[in-house]
Amino acid sequence: MHFLASSSFSSLVHPTQAVEAATATVVVVVAVVVVVVAVVVVVVVVAVVVAVVVVVVVVVVVVVAVVVVVVVVVVVVVAVVVVILLSPSCSGVTSQG
Repeated sequence: MHFLASSSFSSLVHPTQAVEAATATVVVVVAVVVVVVAVVVVVVVVAVVVAVVVVVVVVVVVVVAVVVVVVVVVVVVVAVVVVILLSPSCSGVTSQG
Protein backbone atom coordinates (compact mmCIF):
# COMPACT_ATOMS: atom_id res chain seq x y z
CA MET A 1 0.00 0.00 0.00
CA HIS A 2 2.80 2.38 0.88
CA PHE A 3 4.59 1.56 -2.38
CA LEU A 4 1.46 2.26 -4.44
CA ALA A 5 0.92 5.59 -2.77
CA SER A 6 4.52 6.66 -3.17
CA SER A 7 4.63 5.65 -6.83
CA SER A 8 1.44 7.54 -7.68
CA PHE A 9 2.70 10.56 -5.73
CA SER A 10 6.03 10.51 -7.53
CA SER A 11 4.29 10.31 -10.91
CA LEU A 12 2.19 13.36 -10.09
CA VAL A 13 5.10 15.62 -9.23
CA HIS A 14 7.69 14.22 -11.58
CA PRO A 15 10.04 17.08 -12.52
CA THR A 16 10.24 16.11 -16.19
CA GLN A 17 6.47 16.16 -16.55
CA ALA A 18 6.29 19.55 -14.83
CA VAL A 19 8.94 20.95 -17.18
CA GLU A 20 7.17 19.45 -20.18
CA ALA A 21 3.85 20.95 -19.05
CA ALA A 22 5.43 24.35 -18.50
CA THR A 23 7.17 24.17 -21.87
CA ALA A 24 3.93 23.21 -23.60
CA THR A 25 2.14 26.10 -21.88
CA VAL A 26 4.84 28.54 -22.97
CA VAL A 27 4.70 27.23 -26.53
CA VAL A 28 0.92 27.62 -26.62
CA VAL A 29 1.11 31.16 -25.19
CA VAL A 30 3.81 32.15 -27.68
CA ALA A 31 1.81 30.66 -30.54
CA VAL A 32 -1.31 32.57 -29.48
CA VAL A 33 0.68 35.81 -29.19
CA VAL A 34 2.22 35.25 -32.63
CA VAL A 35 -1.20 34.59 -34.16
CA VAL A 36 -2.71 37.67 -32.50
CA VAL A 37 0.19 39.85 -33.66
CA ALA A 38 -0.11 38.44 -37.19
CA VAL A 39 -3.84 39.16 -37.26
CA VAL A 40 -3.26 42.71 -36.00
CA VAL A 41 -0.57 43.28 -38.64
CA VAL A 42 -2.85 41.97 -41.40
CA VAL A 43 -5.71 44.20 -40.20
CA VAL A 44 -3.43 47.24 -40.10
CA VAL A 45 -2.05 46.51 -43.58
CA VAL A 46 -5.56 46.07 -44.98
CA ALA A 47 -6.65 49.33 -43.33
CA VAL A 48 -3.68 51.18 -44.81
CA VAL A 49 -4.36 49.74 -48.27
CA VAL A 50 -8.03 50.71 -48.05
CA ALA A 51 -7.06 54.22 -46.92
CA VAL A 52 -4.62 54.59 -49.82
CA VAL A 53 -7.26 53.38 -52.29
CA VAL A 54 -9.79 55.85 -50.86
CA VAL A 55 -7.28 58.70 -51.14
CA VAL A 56 -6.45 57.74 -54.74
CA VAL A 57 -10.16 57.59 -55.65
CA VAL A 58 -10.78 61.00 -54.04
CA VAL A 59 -7.81 62.50 -55.90
CA VAL A 60 -9.03 61.05 -59.21
CA VAL A 61 -12.55 62.38 -58.61
CA VAL A 62 -11.18 65.84 -57.77
CA VAL A 63 -8.94 65.86 -60.86
CA VAL A 64 -11.84 64.78 -63.09
CA ALA A 65 -14.05 67.46 -61.54
CA VAL A 66 -11.41 70.13 -62.14
CA VAL A 67 -10.97 68.99 -65.75
CA VAL A 68 -14.74 69.07 -66.30
CA VAL A 69 -14.97 72.58 -64.82
CA VAL A 70 -12.08 73.80 -66.99
CA VAL A 71 -13.67 72.30 -70.12
CA VAL A 72 -17.04 73.87 -69.31
CA VAL A 73 -15.42 77.27 -68.70
CA VAL A 74 -13.48 77.06 -71.98
CA VAL A 75 -16.62 76.05 -73.89
CA VAL A 76 -18.61 78.90 -72.34
CA VAL A 77 -15.87 81.44 -73.09
CA VAL A 78 -15.55 80.24 -76.68
CA ALA A 79 -19.33 80.33 -77.10
CA VAL A 80 -19.52 83.89 -75.72
CA VAL A 81 -16.68 85.02 -78.00
CA VAL A 82 -18.33 83.41 -81.03
CA VAL A 83 -21.69 84.99 -80.18
CA ILE A 84 -20.08 88.40 -79.74
CA LEU A 85 -18.14 88.11 -83.00
CA LEU A 86 -21.17 86.91 -84.99
CA SER A 87 -23.69 89.35 -83.50
CA PRO A 88 -25.13 91.85 -85.98
CA SER A 89 -24.50 94.84 -83.73
CA CYS A 90 -20.82 94.02 -83.53
CA SER A 91 -20.48 93.53 -87.27
CA GLY A 92 -22.46 96.72 -87.85
CA VAL A 93 -20.14 98.67 -85.60
CA THR A 94 -17.10 97.34 -87.39
CA SER A 95 -18.60 98.05 -90.81
CA GLN A 96 -19.44 101.61 -89.81
CA GLY A 97 -15.95 102.13 -88.42
